[in-house]
Amino acid sequence: MLNFPNAKINLGLYVTEKRPDGFHNLQTCFYPVRWCDALEILPSEQLQFDMTGLPVPGNPDTNLCLKAYKLLQQDYDLPPVHMHLHKVIPMGAGLGGGSADAAFALRILNQLFELGLEEEALEDYARQLGSDCAFFIRNKPVVATGRGDIFTPISLDLSGYTCVIVHPGIHITTAEAYGSIKPQQPSCTMEMLLKQDVKVWKEVLKNDFEEALFPKYPELPRLKEQLYEAGASYAAMTGSGSAVYGLFKEAPANLIFPAHYAVWQGLL
Repeated sequence: MLNFPNAKINLGLYVTEKRPDGFHNLQTCFYPVRWCDALEILPSEQLQFDMTGLPVPGNPDTNLCLKAYKLLQQDYDLPPVHMHLHKVIPMGAGLGGGSADAAFALRILNQLFELGLEEEALEDYARQLGSDCAFFIRNKPVVATGRGDIFTPISLDLSGYTCVIVHPGIHITTAEAYGSIKPQQPSCTMEMLLKQDVKVWKEVLKNDFEEALFPKYPELPRLKEQLYEAGASYAAMTGSGSAVYGLFKEAPANLIFPAHYAVWQGLL
C-alpha cells in the first residue's frame, strides 16, 4: 500500500511557557501543504525497512516509521512488513516530515491489516511518537496548543494561494531552537489573529523562533525579505526552522535561489 506523507507549515508560533517535564507549551496553527514523501508498506516474510531519496542521519532502525509499527505491534498481532520510505521533505526544516511519515505509517497499517482504529485512537498512538505527529492523522488545519498535540479545528481556507517554501540547507535541531527561546504569552489568541486578512498577518502574526534564530542565521531573514520583495502577502519561518515560506495571491515568476536550496511551490 502506497501513500504520500505531506509536510505542514506553521502560521504563527508562540512559545508560551516551559513545562515541568522540560517541554514547552505553544500556540500555533498547523496547515497542511502538498510537499510529500512516499511511503510504501507491504506484507513480507520478515520485518524490513529501507530508504531512498534524501539521506536521513542516524540509525535506520530508529526511524519513526519502524517505531510506529512496533508501537502498534504491542497491542496487535501484526505480521511482518516491508516498509520503503522515499524521503523528499527536508529534515530539520520545521516542516514536520518525520512526524508525517510516522502518522501515515500508522494510517497505512491500520488500513492494511483492518485494525478498525478510529482517528481519535490513531491520534493517541501518534502522540506517543512525537509532539506534532497526531496532526497528520486528520491532516486538516488546526490551532495547536500544549506541546503542539492538543488541537482545535479552525475554519481557515487558503485555497488559491500559492505557497513557496525554501529550505537553505541549514539543519536546526529542536534543542538548539528551544535553547535560545524566551517564552511569553501572545497578545491575543491564534483564532483572533488568523481571522484577520492575510495581508495584515505581516504586522500581527509572528514566529517566536525568528527572533532567536535570525541573528545566528542571517540567510533566513534574507530569504523572508526576498519572498516579500517577490510579492508575498505573508512570509515567515515555519516551526523551529529553517525553512521559510511565502503565501502569494499570484504565483511569483521572479524567484531565483541557489542550486543547493530545496524549493517547493504549489497551490494550497
